[in-house]
Amino acid sequence: MFSRTVRLVEIFGFQVKVDASWFFIAFLVVWSLMSGYFPAQVPGLRTGDYLVLAIIAMVALFAGLILHELAHSLVARRFGLGIGGITLFIFGGVAELDEEPVDPRSEFWIAIAGPIMSFALAGLAYLALLLSKATGISEPLQAVLEYLALINFVLALFNLLPAFPLDGGRVLRAALWRWSGDLVKATRSATAASAILAYALIAFGFVSLFSGAVIGGFWQALIGLFLLTAARGTYQQLMVKTALRDKSVATMMSRSIHTATPDDTLGDVVNRIMLRHSVSFVPVTEGDHLLGYVDTALLQKIDRENWGDTHVGDIYVRSDPTNTITPDVATDALMTRIASGGRRKFLVAEGGRLLGVITLSDLMAYLAVLQELGPIRSTGTAGRRSGQLGPAD
Repeated sequence: MFSRTVRLVEIFGFQVKVDASWFFIAFLVVWSLMSGYFPAQVPGLRTGDYLVLAIIAMVALFAGLILHELAHSLVARRFGLGIGGITLFIFGGVAELDEEPVDPRSEFWIAIAGPIMSFALAGLAYLALLLSKATGISEPLQAVLEYLALINFVLALFNLLPAFPLDGGRVLRAALWRWSGDLVKATRSATAASAILAYALIAFGFVSLFSGAVIGGFWQALIGLFLLTAARGTYQQLMVKTALRDKSVATMMSRSIHTATPDDTLGDVVNRIMLRHSVSFVPVTEGDHLLGYVDTALLQKIDRENWGDTHVGDIYVRSDPTNTITPDVATDALMTRIASGGRRKFLVAEGGRLLGVITLSDLMAYLAVLQELGPIRSTGTAGRRSGQLGPAD
């Protein structure tokens, strides 16, 4: 999900990372606190003092976000689910699930754990604030504690909004899932609720923009767009997982394939196979034995005038686990591999013998036909490589 992350620390076996986008929001939080919030709460301090208070509050805020995501992760582990790590990014934090919850009960408790943690942090900060006031501790510290109590309370409430994939949206999906017994139907309904809320946020954002609240309006609209995109993306991922579940590569691979031999020239491969049969990926075999493949990307590295003198055996890519799979591989696992690794075409072989070829286009064509046939129903689970447990989280 995140391509530019920096590892911070490991807590209870979970890697905590920071996405590059987080630095923007961290800067914005520090700037807003030192220029607006703390001068209003504790007037008369120097600019450097406000900067120190803002940095302390920012660090404490994001420590709270990590604890929020850690609560998700620990409960997910309690239910036997793997967690890829915790990542802070522009919209807060995310616990990356290796698989989705298997039933409404685990979905509910994993989702609700985060807001419970944020409410607890808000309560602790508020108690510390009361104690500091009773003992007369400095006003700057009181201002920091008041901010942390307020912001953690607001974050908990925000995450409970019924917008997928916020925690509240996942709680809503758990309830709908339990009521209907159909995960896909529950996700579709939760996504529809999320879309309504997202459009409302976008509308309010534009109203705020034209009313003079530029920064607030911008963030409302941006969060609305994020929720809308994330909810639809989550639903589409679930549809793909459900459609491909329990199907193997053997049932969807292309068996009618055209192969080349090491002795063929590149010109032969282009004219006899690629152009004639409209394919860009050609397996290379020697008798019944699979050697590897050639494709248009390889050909582009060779000058066209040399195609007639260059043989396939000189340039083909050898078959190995990165480009070759067995026919019993599950297609949903293959889709996850395609999404994470970027390779879109695979040789299918067993015992060194070529059986077929499967590509992303094959999977997408199947999904397109299935979508035209009508909604998919499911009462099972829909695991995926990573899942969001709230952007704010």
